[in-house]
Amino acid sequence: MADNISKKTSKLRFNRYLFFQIAFFGGTIVLNFVLPRLVSYFNIPLYLDNVGTLLAAVLGGYLPGIVVGYLNNIINMQGNPGNAYYVVLSTMIAAAGSYLGRKGYFDKFVKALATIPLFAFIGGVLGSILTYLLYGFGMGEGISSPFAKYLLDNDILNVFWAQMTSDVIIDLIDKGITVIAVFMIIRLIPDRLKPGLWLTGWRQEPIPVDALNAAKKNVTRSFSLRSKMVAIISIIMFFIAIVTTIISYVLYHSFAMDQYTYSCTSTAKLAARQIDPAKVDEYIEKGEDGPDYRSVENELISIRDGNPDIEYIYVYRFLKDGVEVVFDLDTIDVVGQEPGDVIELEEYLKPYKTDLLNGNPIEPLLDDTIYGELLTVFEPVYDGEGNCVCYAAADIKVEDIWLSTLNYMTKVFSLFMGFYIFILALCIWLIDYHLIYPIVSMTLSARKFAYDSEEAREISVARLQRLNIATGDEIENLYESLSKTIAETVGYLEDVEAKGEEIAHMQNGLIYVLADMVESRDKNTGDHVRKTAAYVRLIMKKMKEAGLYADVLTDEYVEDVANSAPLHDVGKIMVSDVILNKPARLTDEEYAIMKSHTTEGSKIIASAMALVSDTGYLKEAKNLAAYHHERWDGKGYPKGKAGEDIPLSARIMAVADVFDALVSRRSYKEPFSFEKAMSIIEEGAGTQFDPKIAMLFVEAADEVRVITAAHESIRSGL
Repeated sequence: MADNISKKTSKLRFNRYLFFQIAFFGGTIVLNFVLPRLVSYFNIPLYLDNVGTLLAAVLGGYLPGIVVGYLNNIINMQGNPGNAYYVVLSTMIAAAGSYLGRKGYFDKFVKALATIPLFAFIGGVLGSILTYLLYGFGMGEGISSPFAKYLLDNDILNVFWAQMTSDVIIDLIDKGITVIAVFMIIRLIPDRLKPGLWLTGWRQEPIPVDALNAAKKNVTRSFSLRSKMVAIISIIMFFIAIVTTIISYVLYHSFAMDQYTYSCTSTAKLAARQIDPAKVDEYIEKGEDGPDYRSVENELISIRDGNPDIEYIYVYRFLKDGVEVVFDLDTIDVVGQEPGDVIELEEYLKPYKTDLLNGNPIEPLLDDTIYGELLTVFEPVYDGEGNCVCYAAADIKVEDIWLSTLNYMTKVFSLFMGFYIFILALCIWLIDYHLIYPIVSMTLSARKFAYDSEEAREISVARLQRLNIATGDEIENLYESLSKTIAETVGYLEDVEAKGEEIAHMQNGLIYVLADMVESRDKNTGDHVRKTAAYVRLIMKKMKEAGLYADVLTDEYVEDVANSAPLHDVGKIMVSDVILNKPARLTDEEYAIMKSHTTEGSKIIASAMALVSDTGYLKEAKNLAAYHHERWDGKGYPKGKAGEDIPLSARIMAVADVFDALVSRRSYKEPFSFEKAMSIIEEGAGTQFDPKIAMLFVEAADEVRVITAAHESIRSGL
């Protein structure tokens, strides 16, 4: 009775802290959302977009801080998608804030102020460099732009340093106010509540702070397990980053070159269309005095202005002794040649001189010219008799291509680094609570174990048992084995052999019990498999009527899927009835076990397939068992398949399975109404379900209702 009361009290306390943490971290997200919009509304030149992130990191730890920072950028990217690229800065601020918070920098005001330069460096210096790599430095309408314009207009600094200086100064003020605000909020929170804000994931009895600190200082023969795990994750992510970067660079640069070449080619072709072949001599002889020269030139200018990638547009006639200018548009930096001017053929064009004199098309050129490295496309202009009278040309600076590639690679890098920091933080958090801390606690208990007296042995055994490690994996198995071994060694050395026989009998008994349980599953399961099979057959009928997947939905395929549909949940024989019929929401561990029925079902059917030469419908049964909980958007399990990567039979079963679960009574819920269940299926089209299949099911509501009613009558004995 006392144990039950203690467990209930602990559960209430846990729920209270959980609610408090959710409220607190929700509040930090609200702070990140409201404060930037508030200062923007009052035209105050500040950001204040990391107050919630820093507060969550200092009081909750690096993981919640990073999550809040991530959410901050995700929320803010709704108004400006470019905010997504700054997530790396938010995660860095969160990681730094958590570290400094654990070191006590926010315990005193002066120490808190000392953190401002670090945060300003992250937000100002690194943020300014990131902005430059993403967009270049221009005098736009950002918060720091007025001061940057002042520094530039007064010739105090050049563009780069004017923007950098402005960003750093603004960020110093911004992060100063942020740190002060966080310090004041921390002071307002009662000390008794602060420990409950730190996000923990204990899978055991919490380790006292002093013992934990002592364990962290423990000297190992080489690297600690934690360091090795972090190193492994970092190395893996590093190589992923290298491979991803190389692949991204190659693909994007190739794509950029193709796009710029296409743009250049299209522009040259469009320019060529503006040239009247019969008037080329007139253009050259009369120039701007000719009746049509100015209008053609204006058209060429409009074409160039309409494509910001194009640097130069010109029209040349190639001669044996040079190049004769027909049109050559002026630019800001270069004054064009006059019509009729004959200029020397540039070096890079000499290999193509014969083709150009003969009026032959040539491939796009990428060469160094007197105007820099250019991508050039020459488009021949032919007269009515098929003779080439001149060439229209368009140039793009290769520098623009490199800048475009650099911009893209910066985006890839910033997104990856933000993701890397988040993954690293999550992995470290999971490693600590699921691996390091359980091992540390077992190590400490083992080292303190005493055999010198009966009382000492009892205390040592009790200390080990109080750890209550419940990681649900090999660590828990190790703990249970260690606890059991030590307890039996201390208390029951003489009964080891007898206990071994007892365990063997118990295992054999459990195998028989499990076999009986498999044969006597809940009656609802029988109704479920029959109804889902009927829904599956109806869906395939509707798909055939609609002409969907006609090459797949043969009569044989339809029968295979319909016959194998009842096997989709066969893997649940591996799931405990306690979990299967639990009248409440499953815990994370229970849910993980429940989800394993997909892979277990796949294994069971695969084993059956191995025993027969003709697998028949077992192939689709395996697909159904393995993938009927996959989602169209890729958020399902066990493989996270998405879209048409999910086998068609499993996509069909997903709709039938979920609908029946919605309208059926279960030990943990009341049934939804038919209309509500249908609306849920419709809402899930395109996210949870194949949209075409889901909508066909919804459109067949009358026939679905007939199936539902028929099976309900059978179950009721009517």
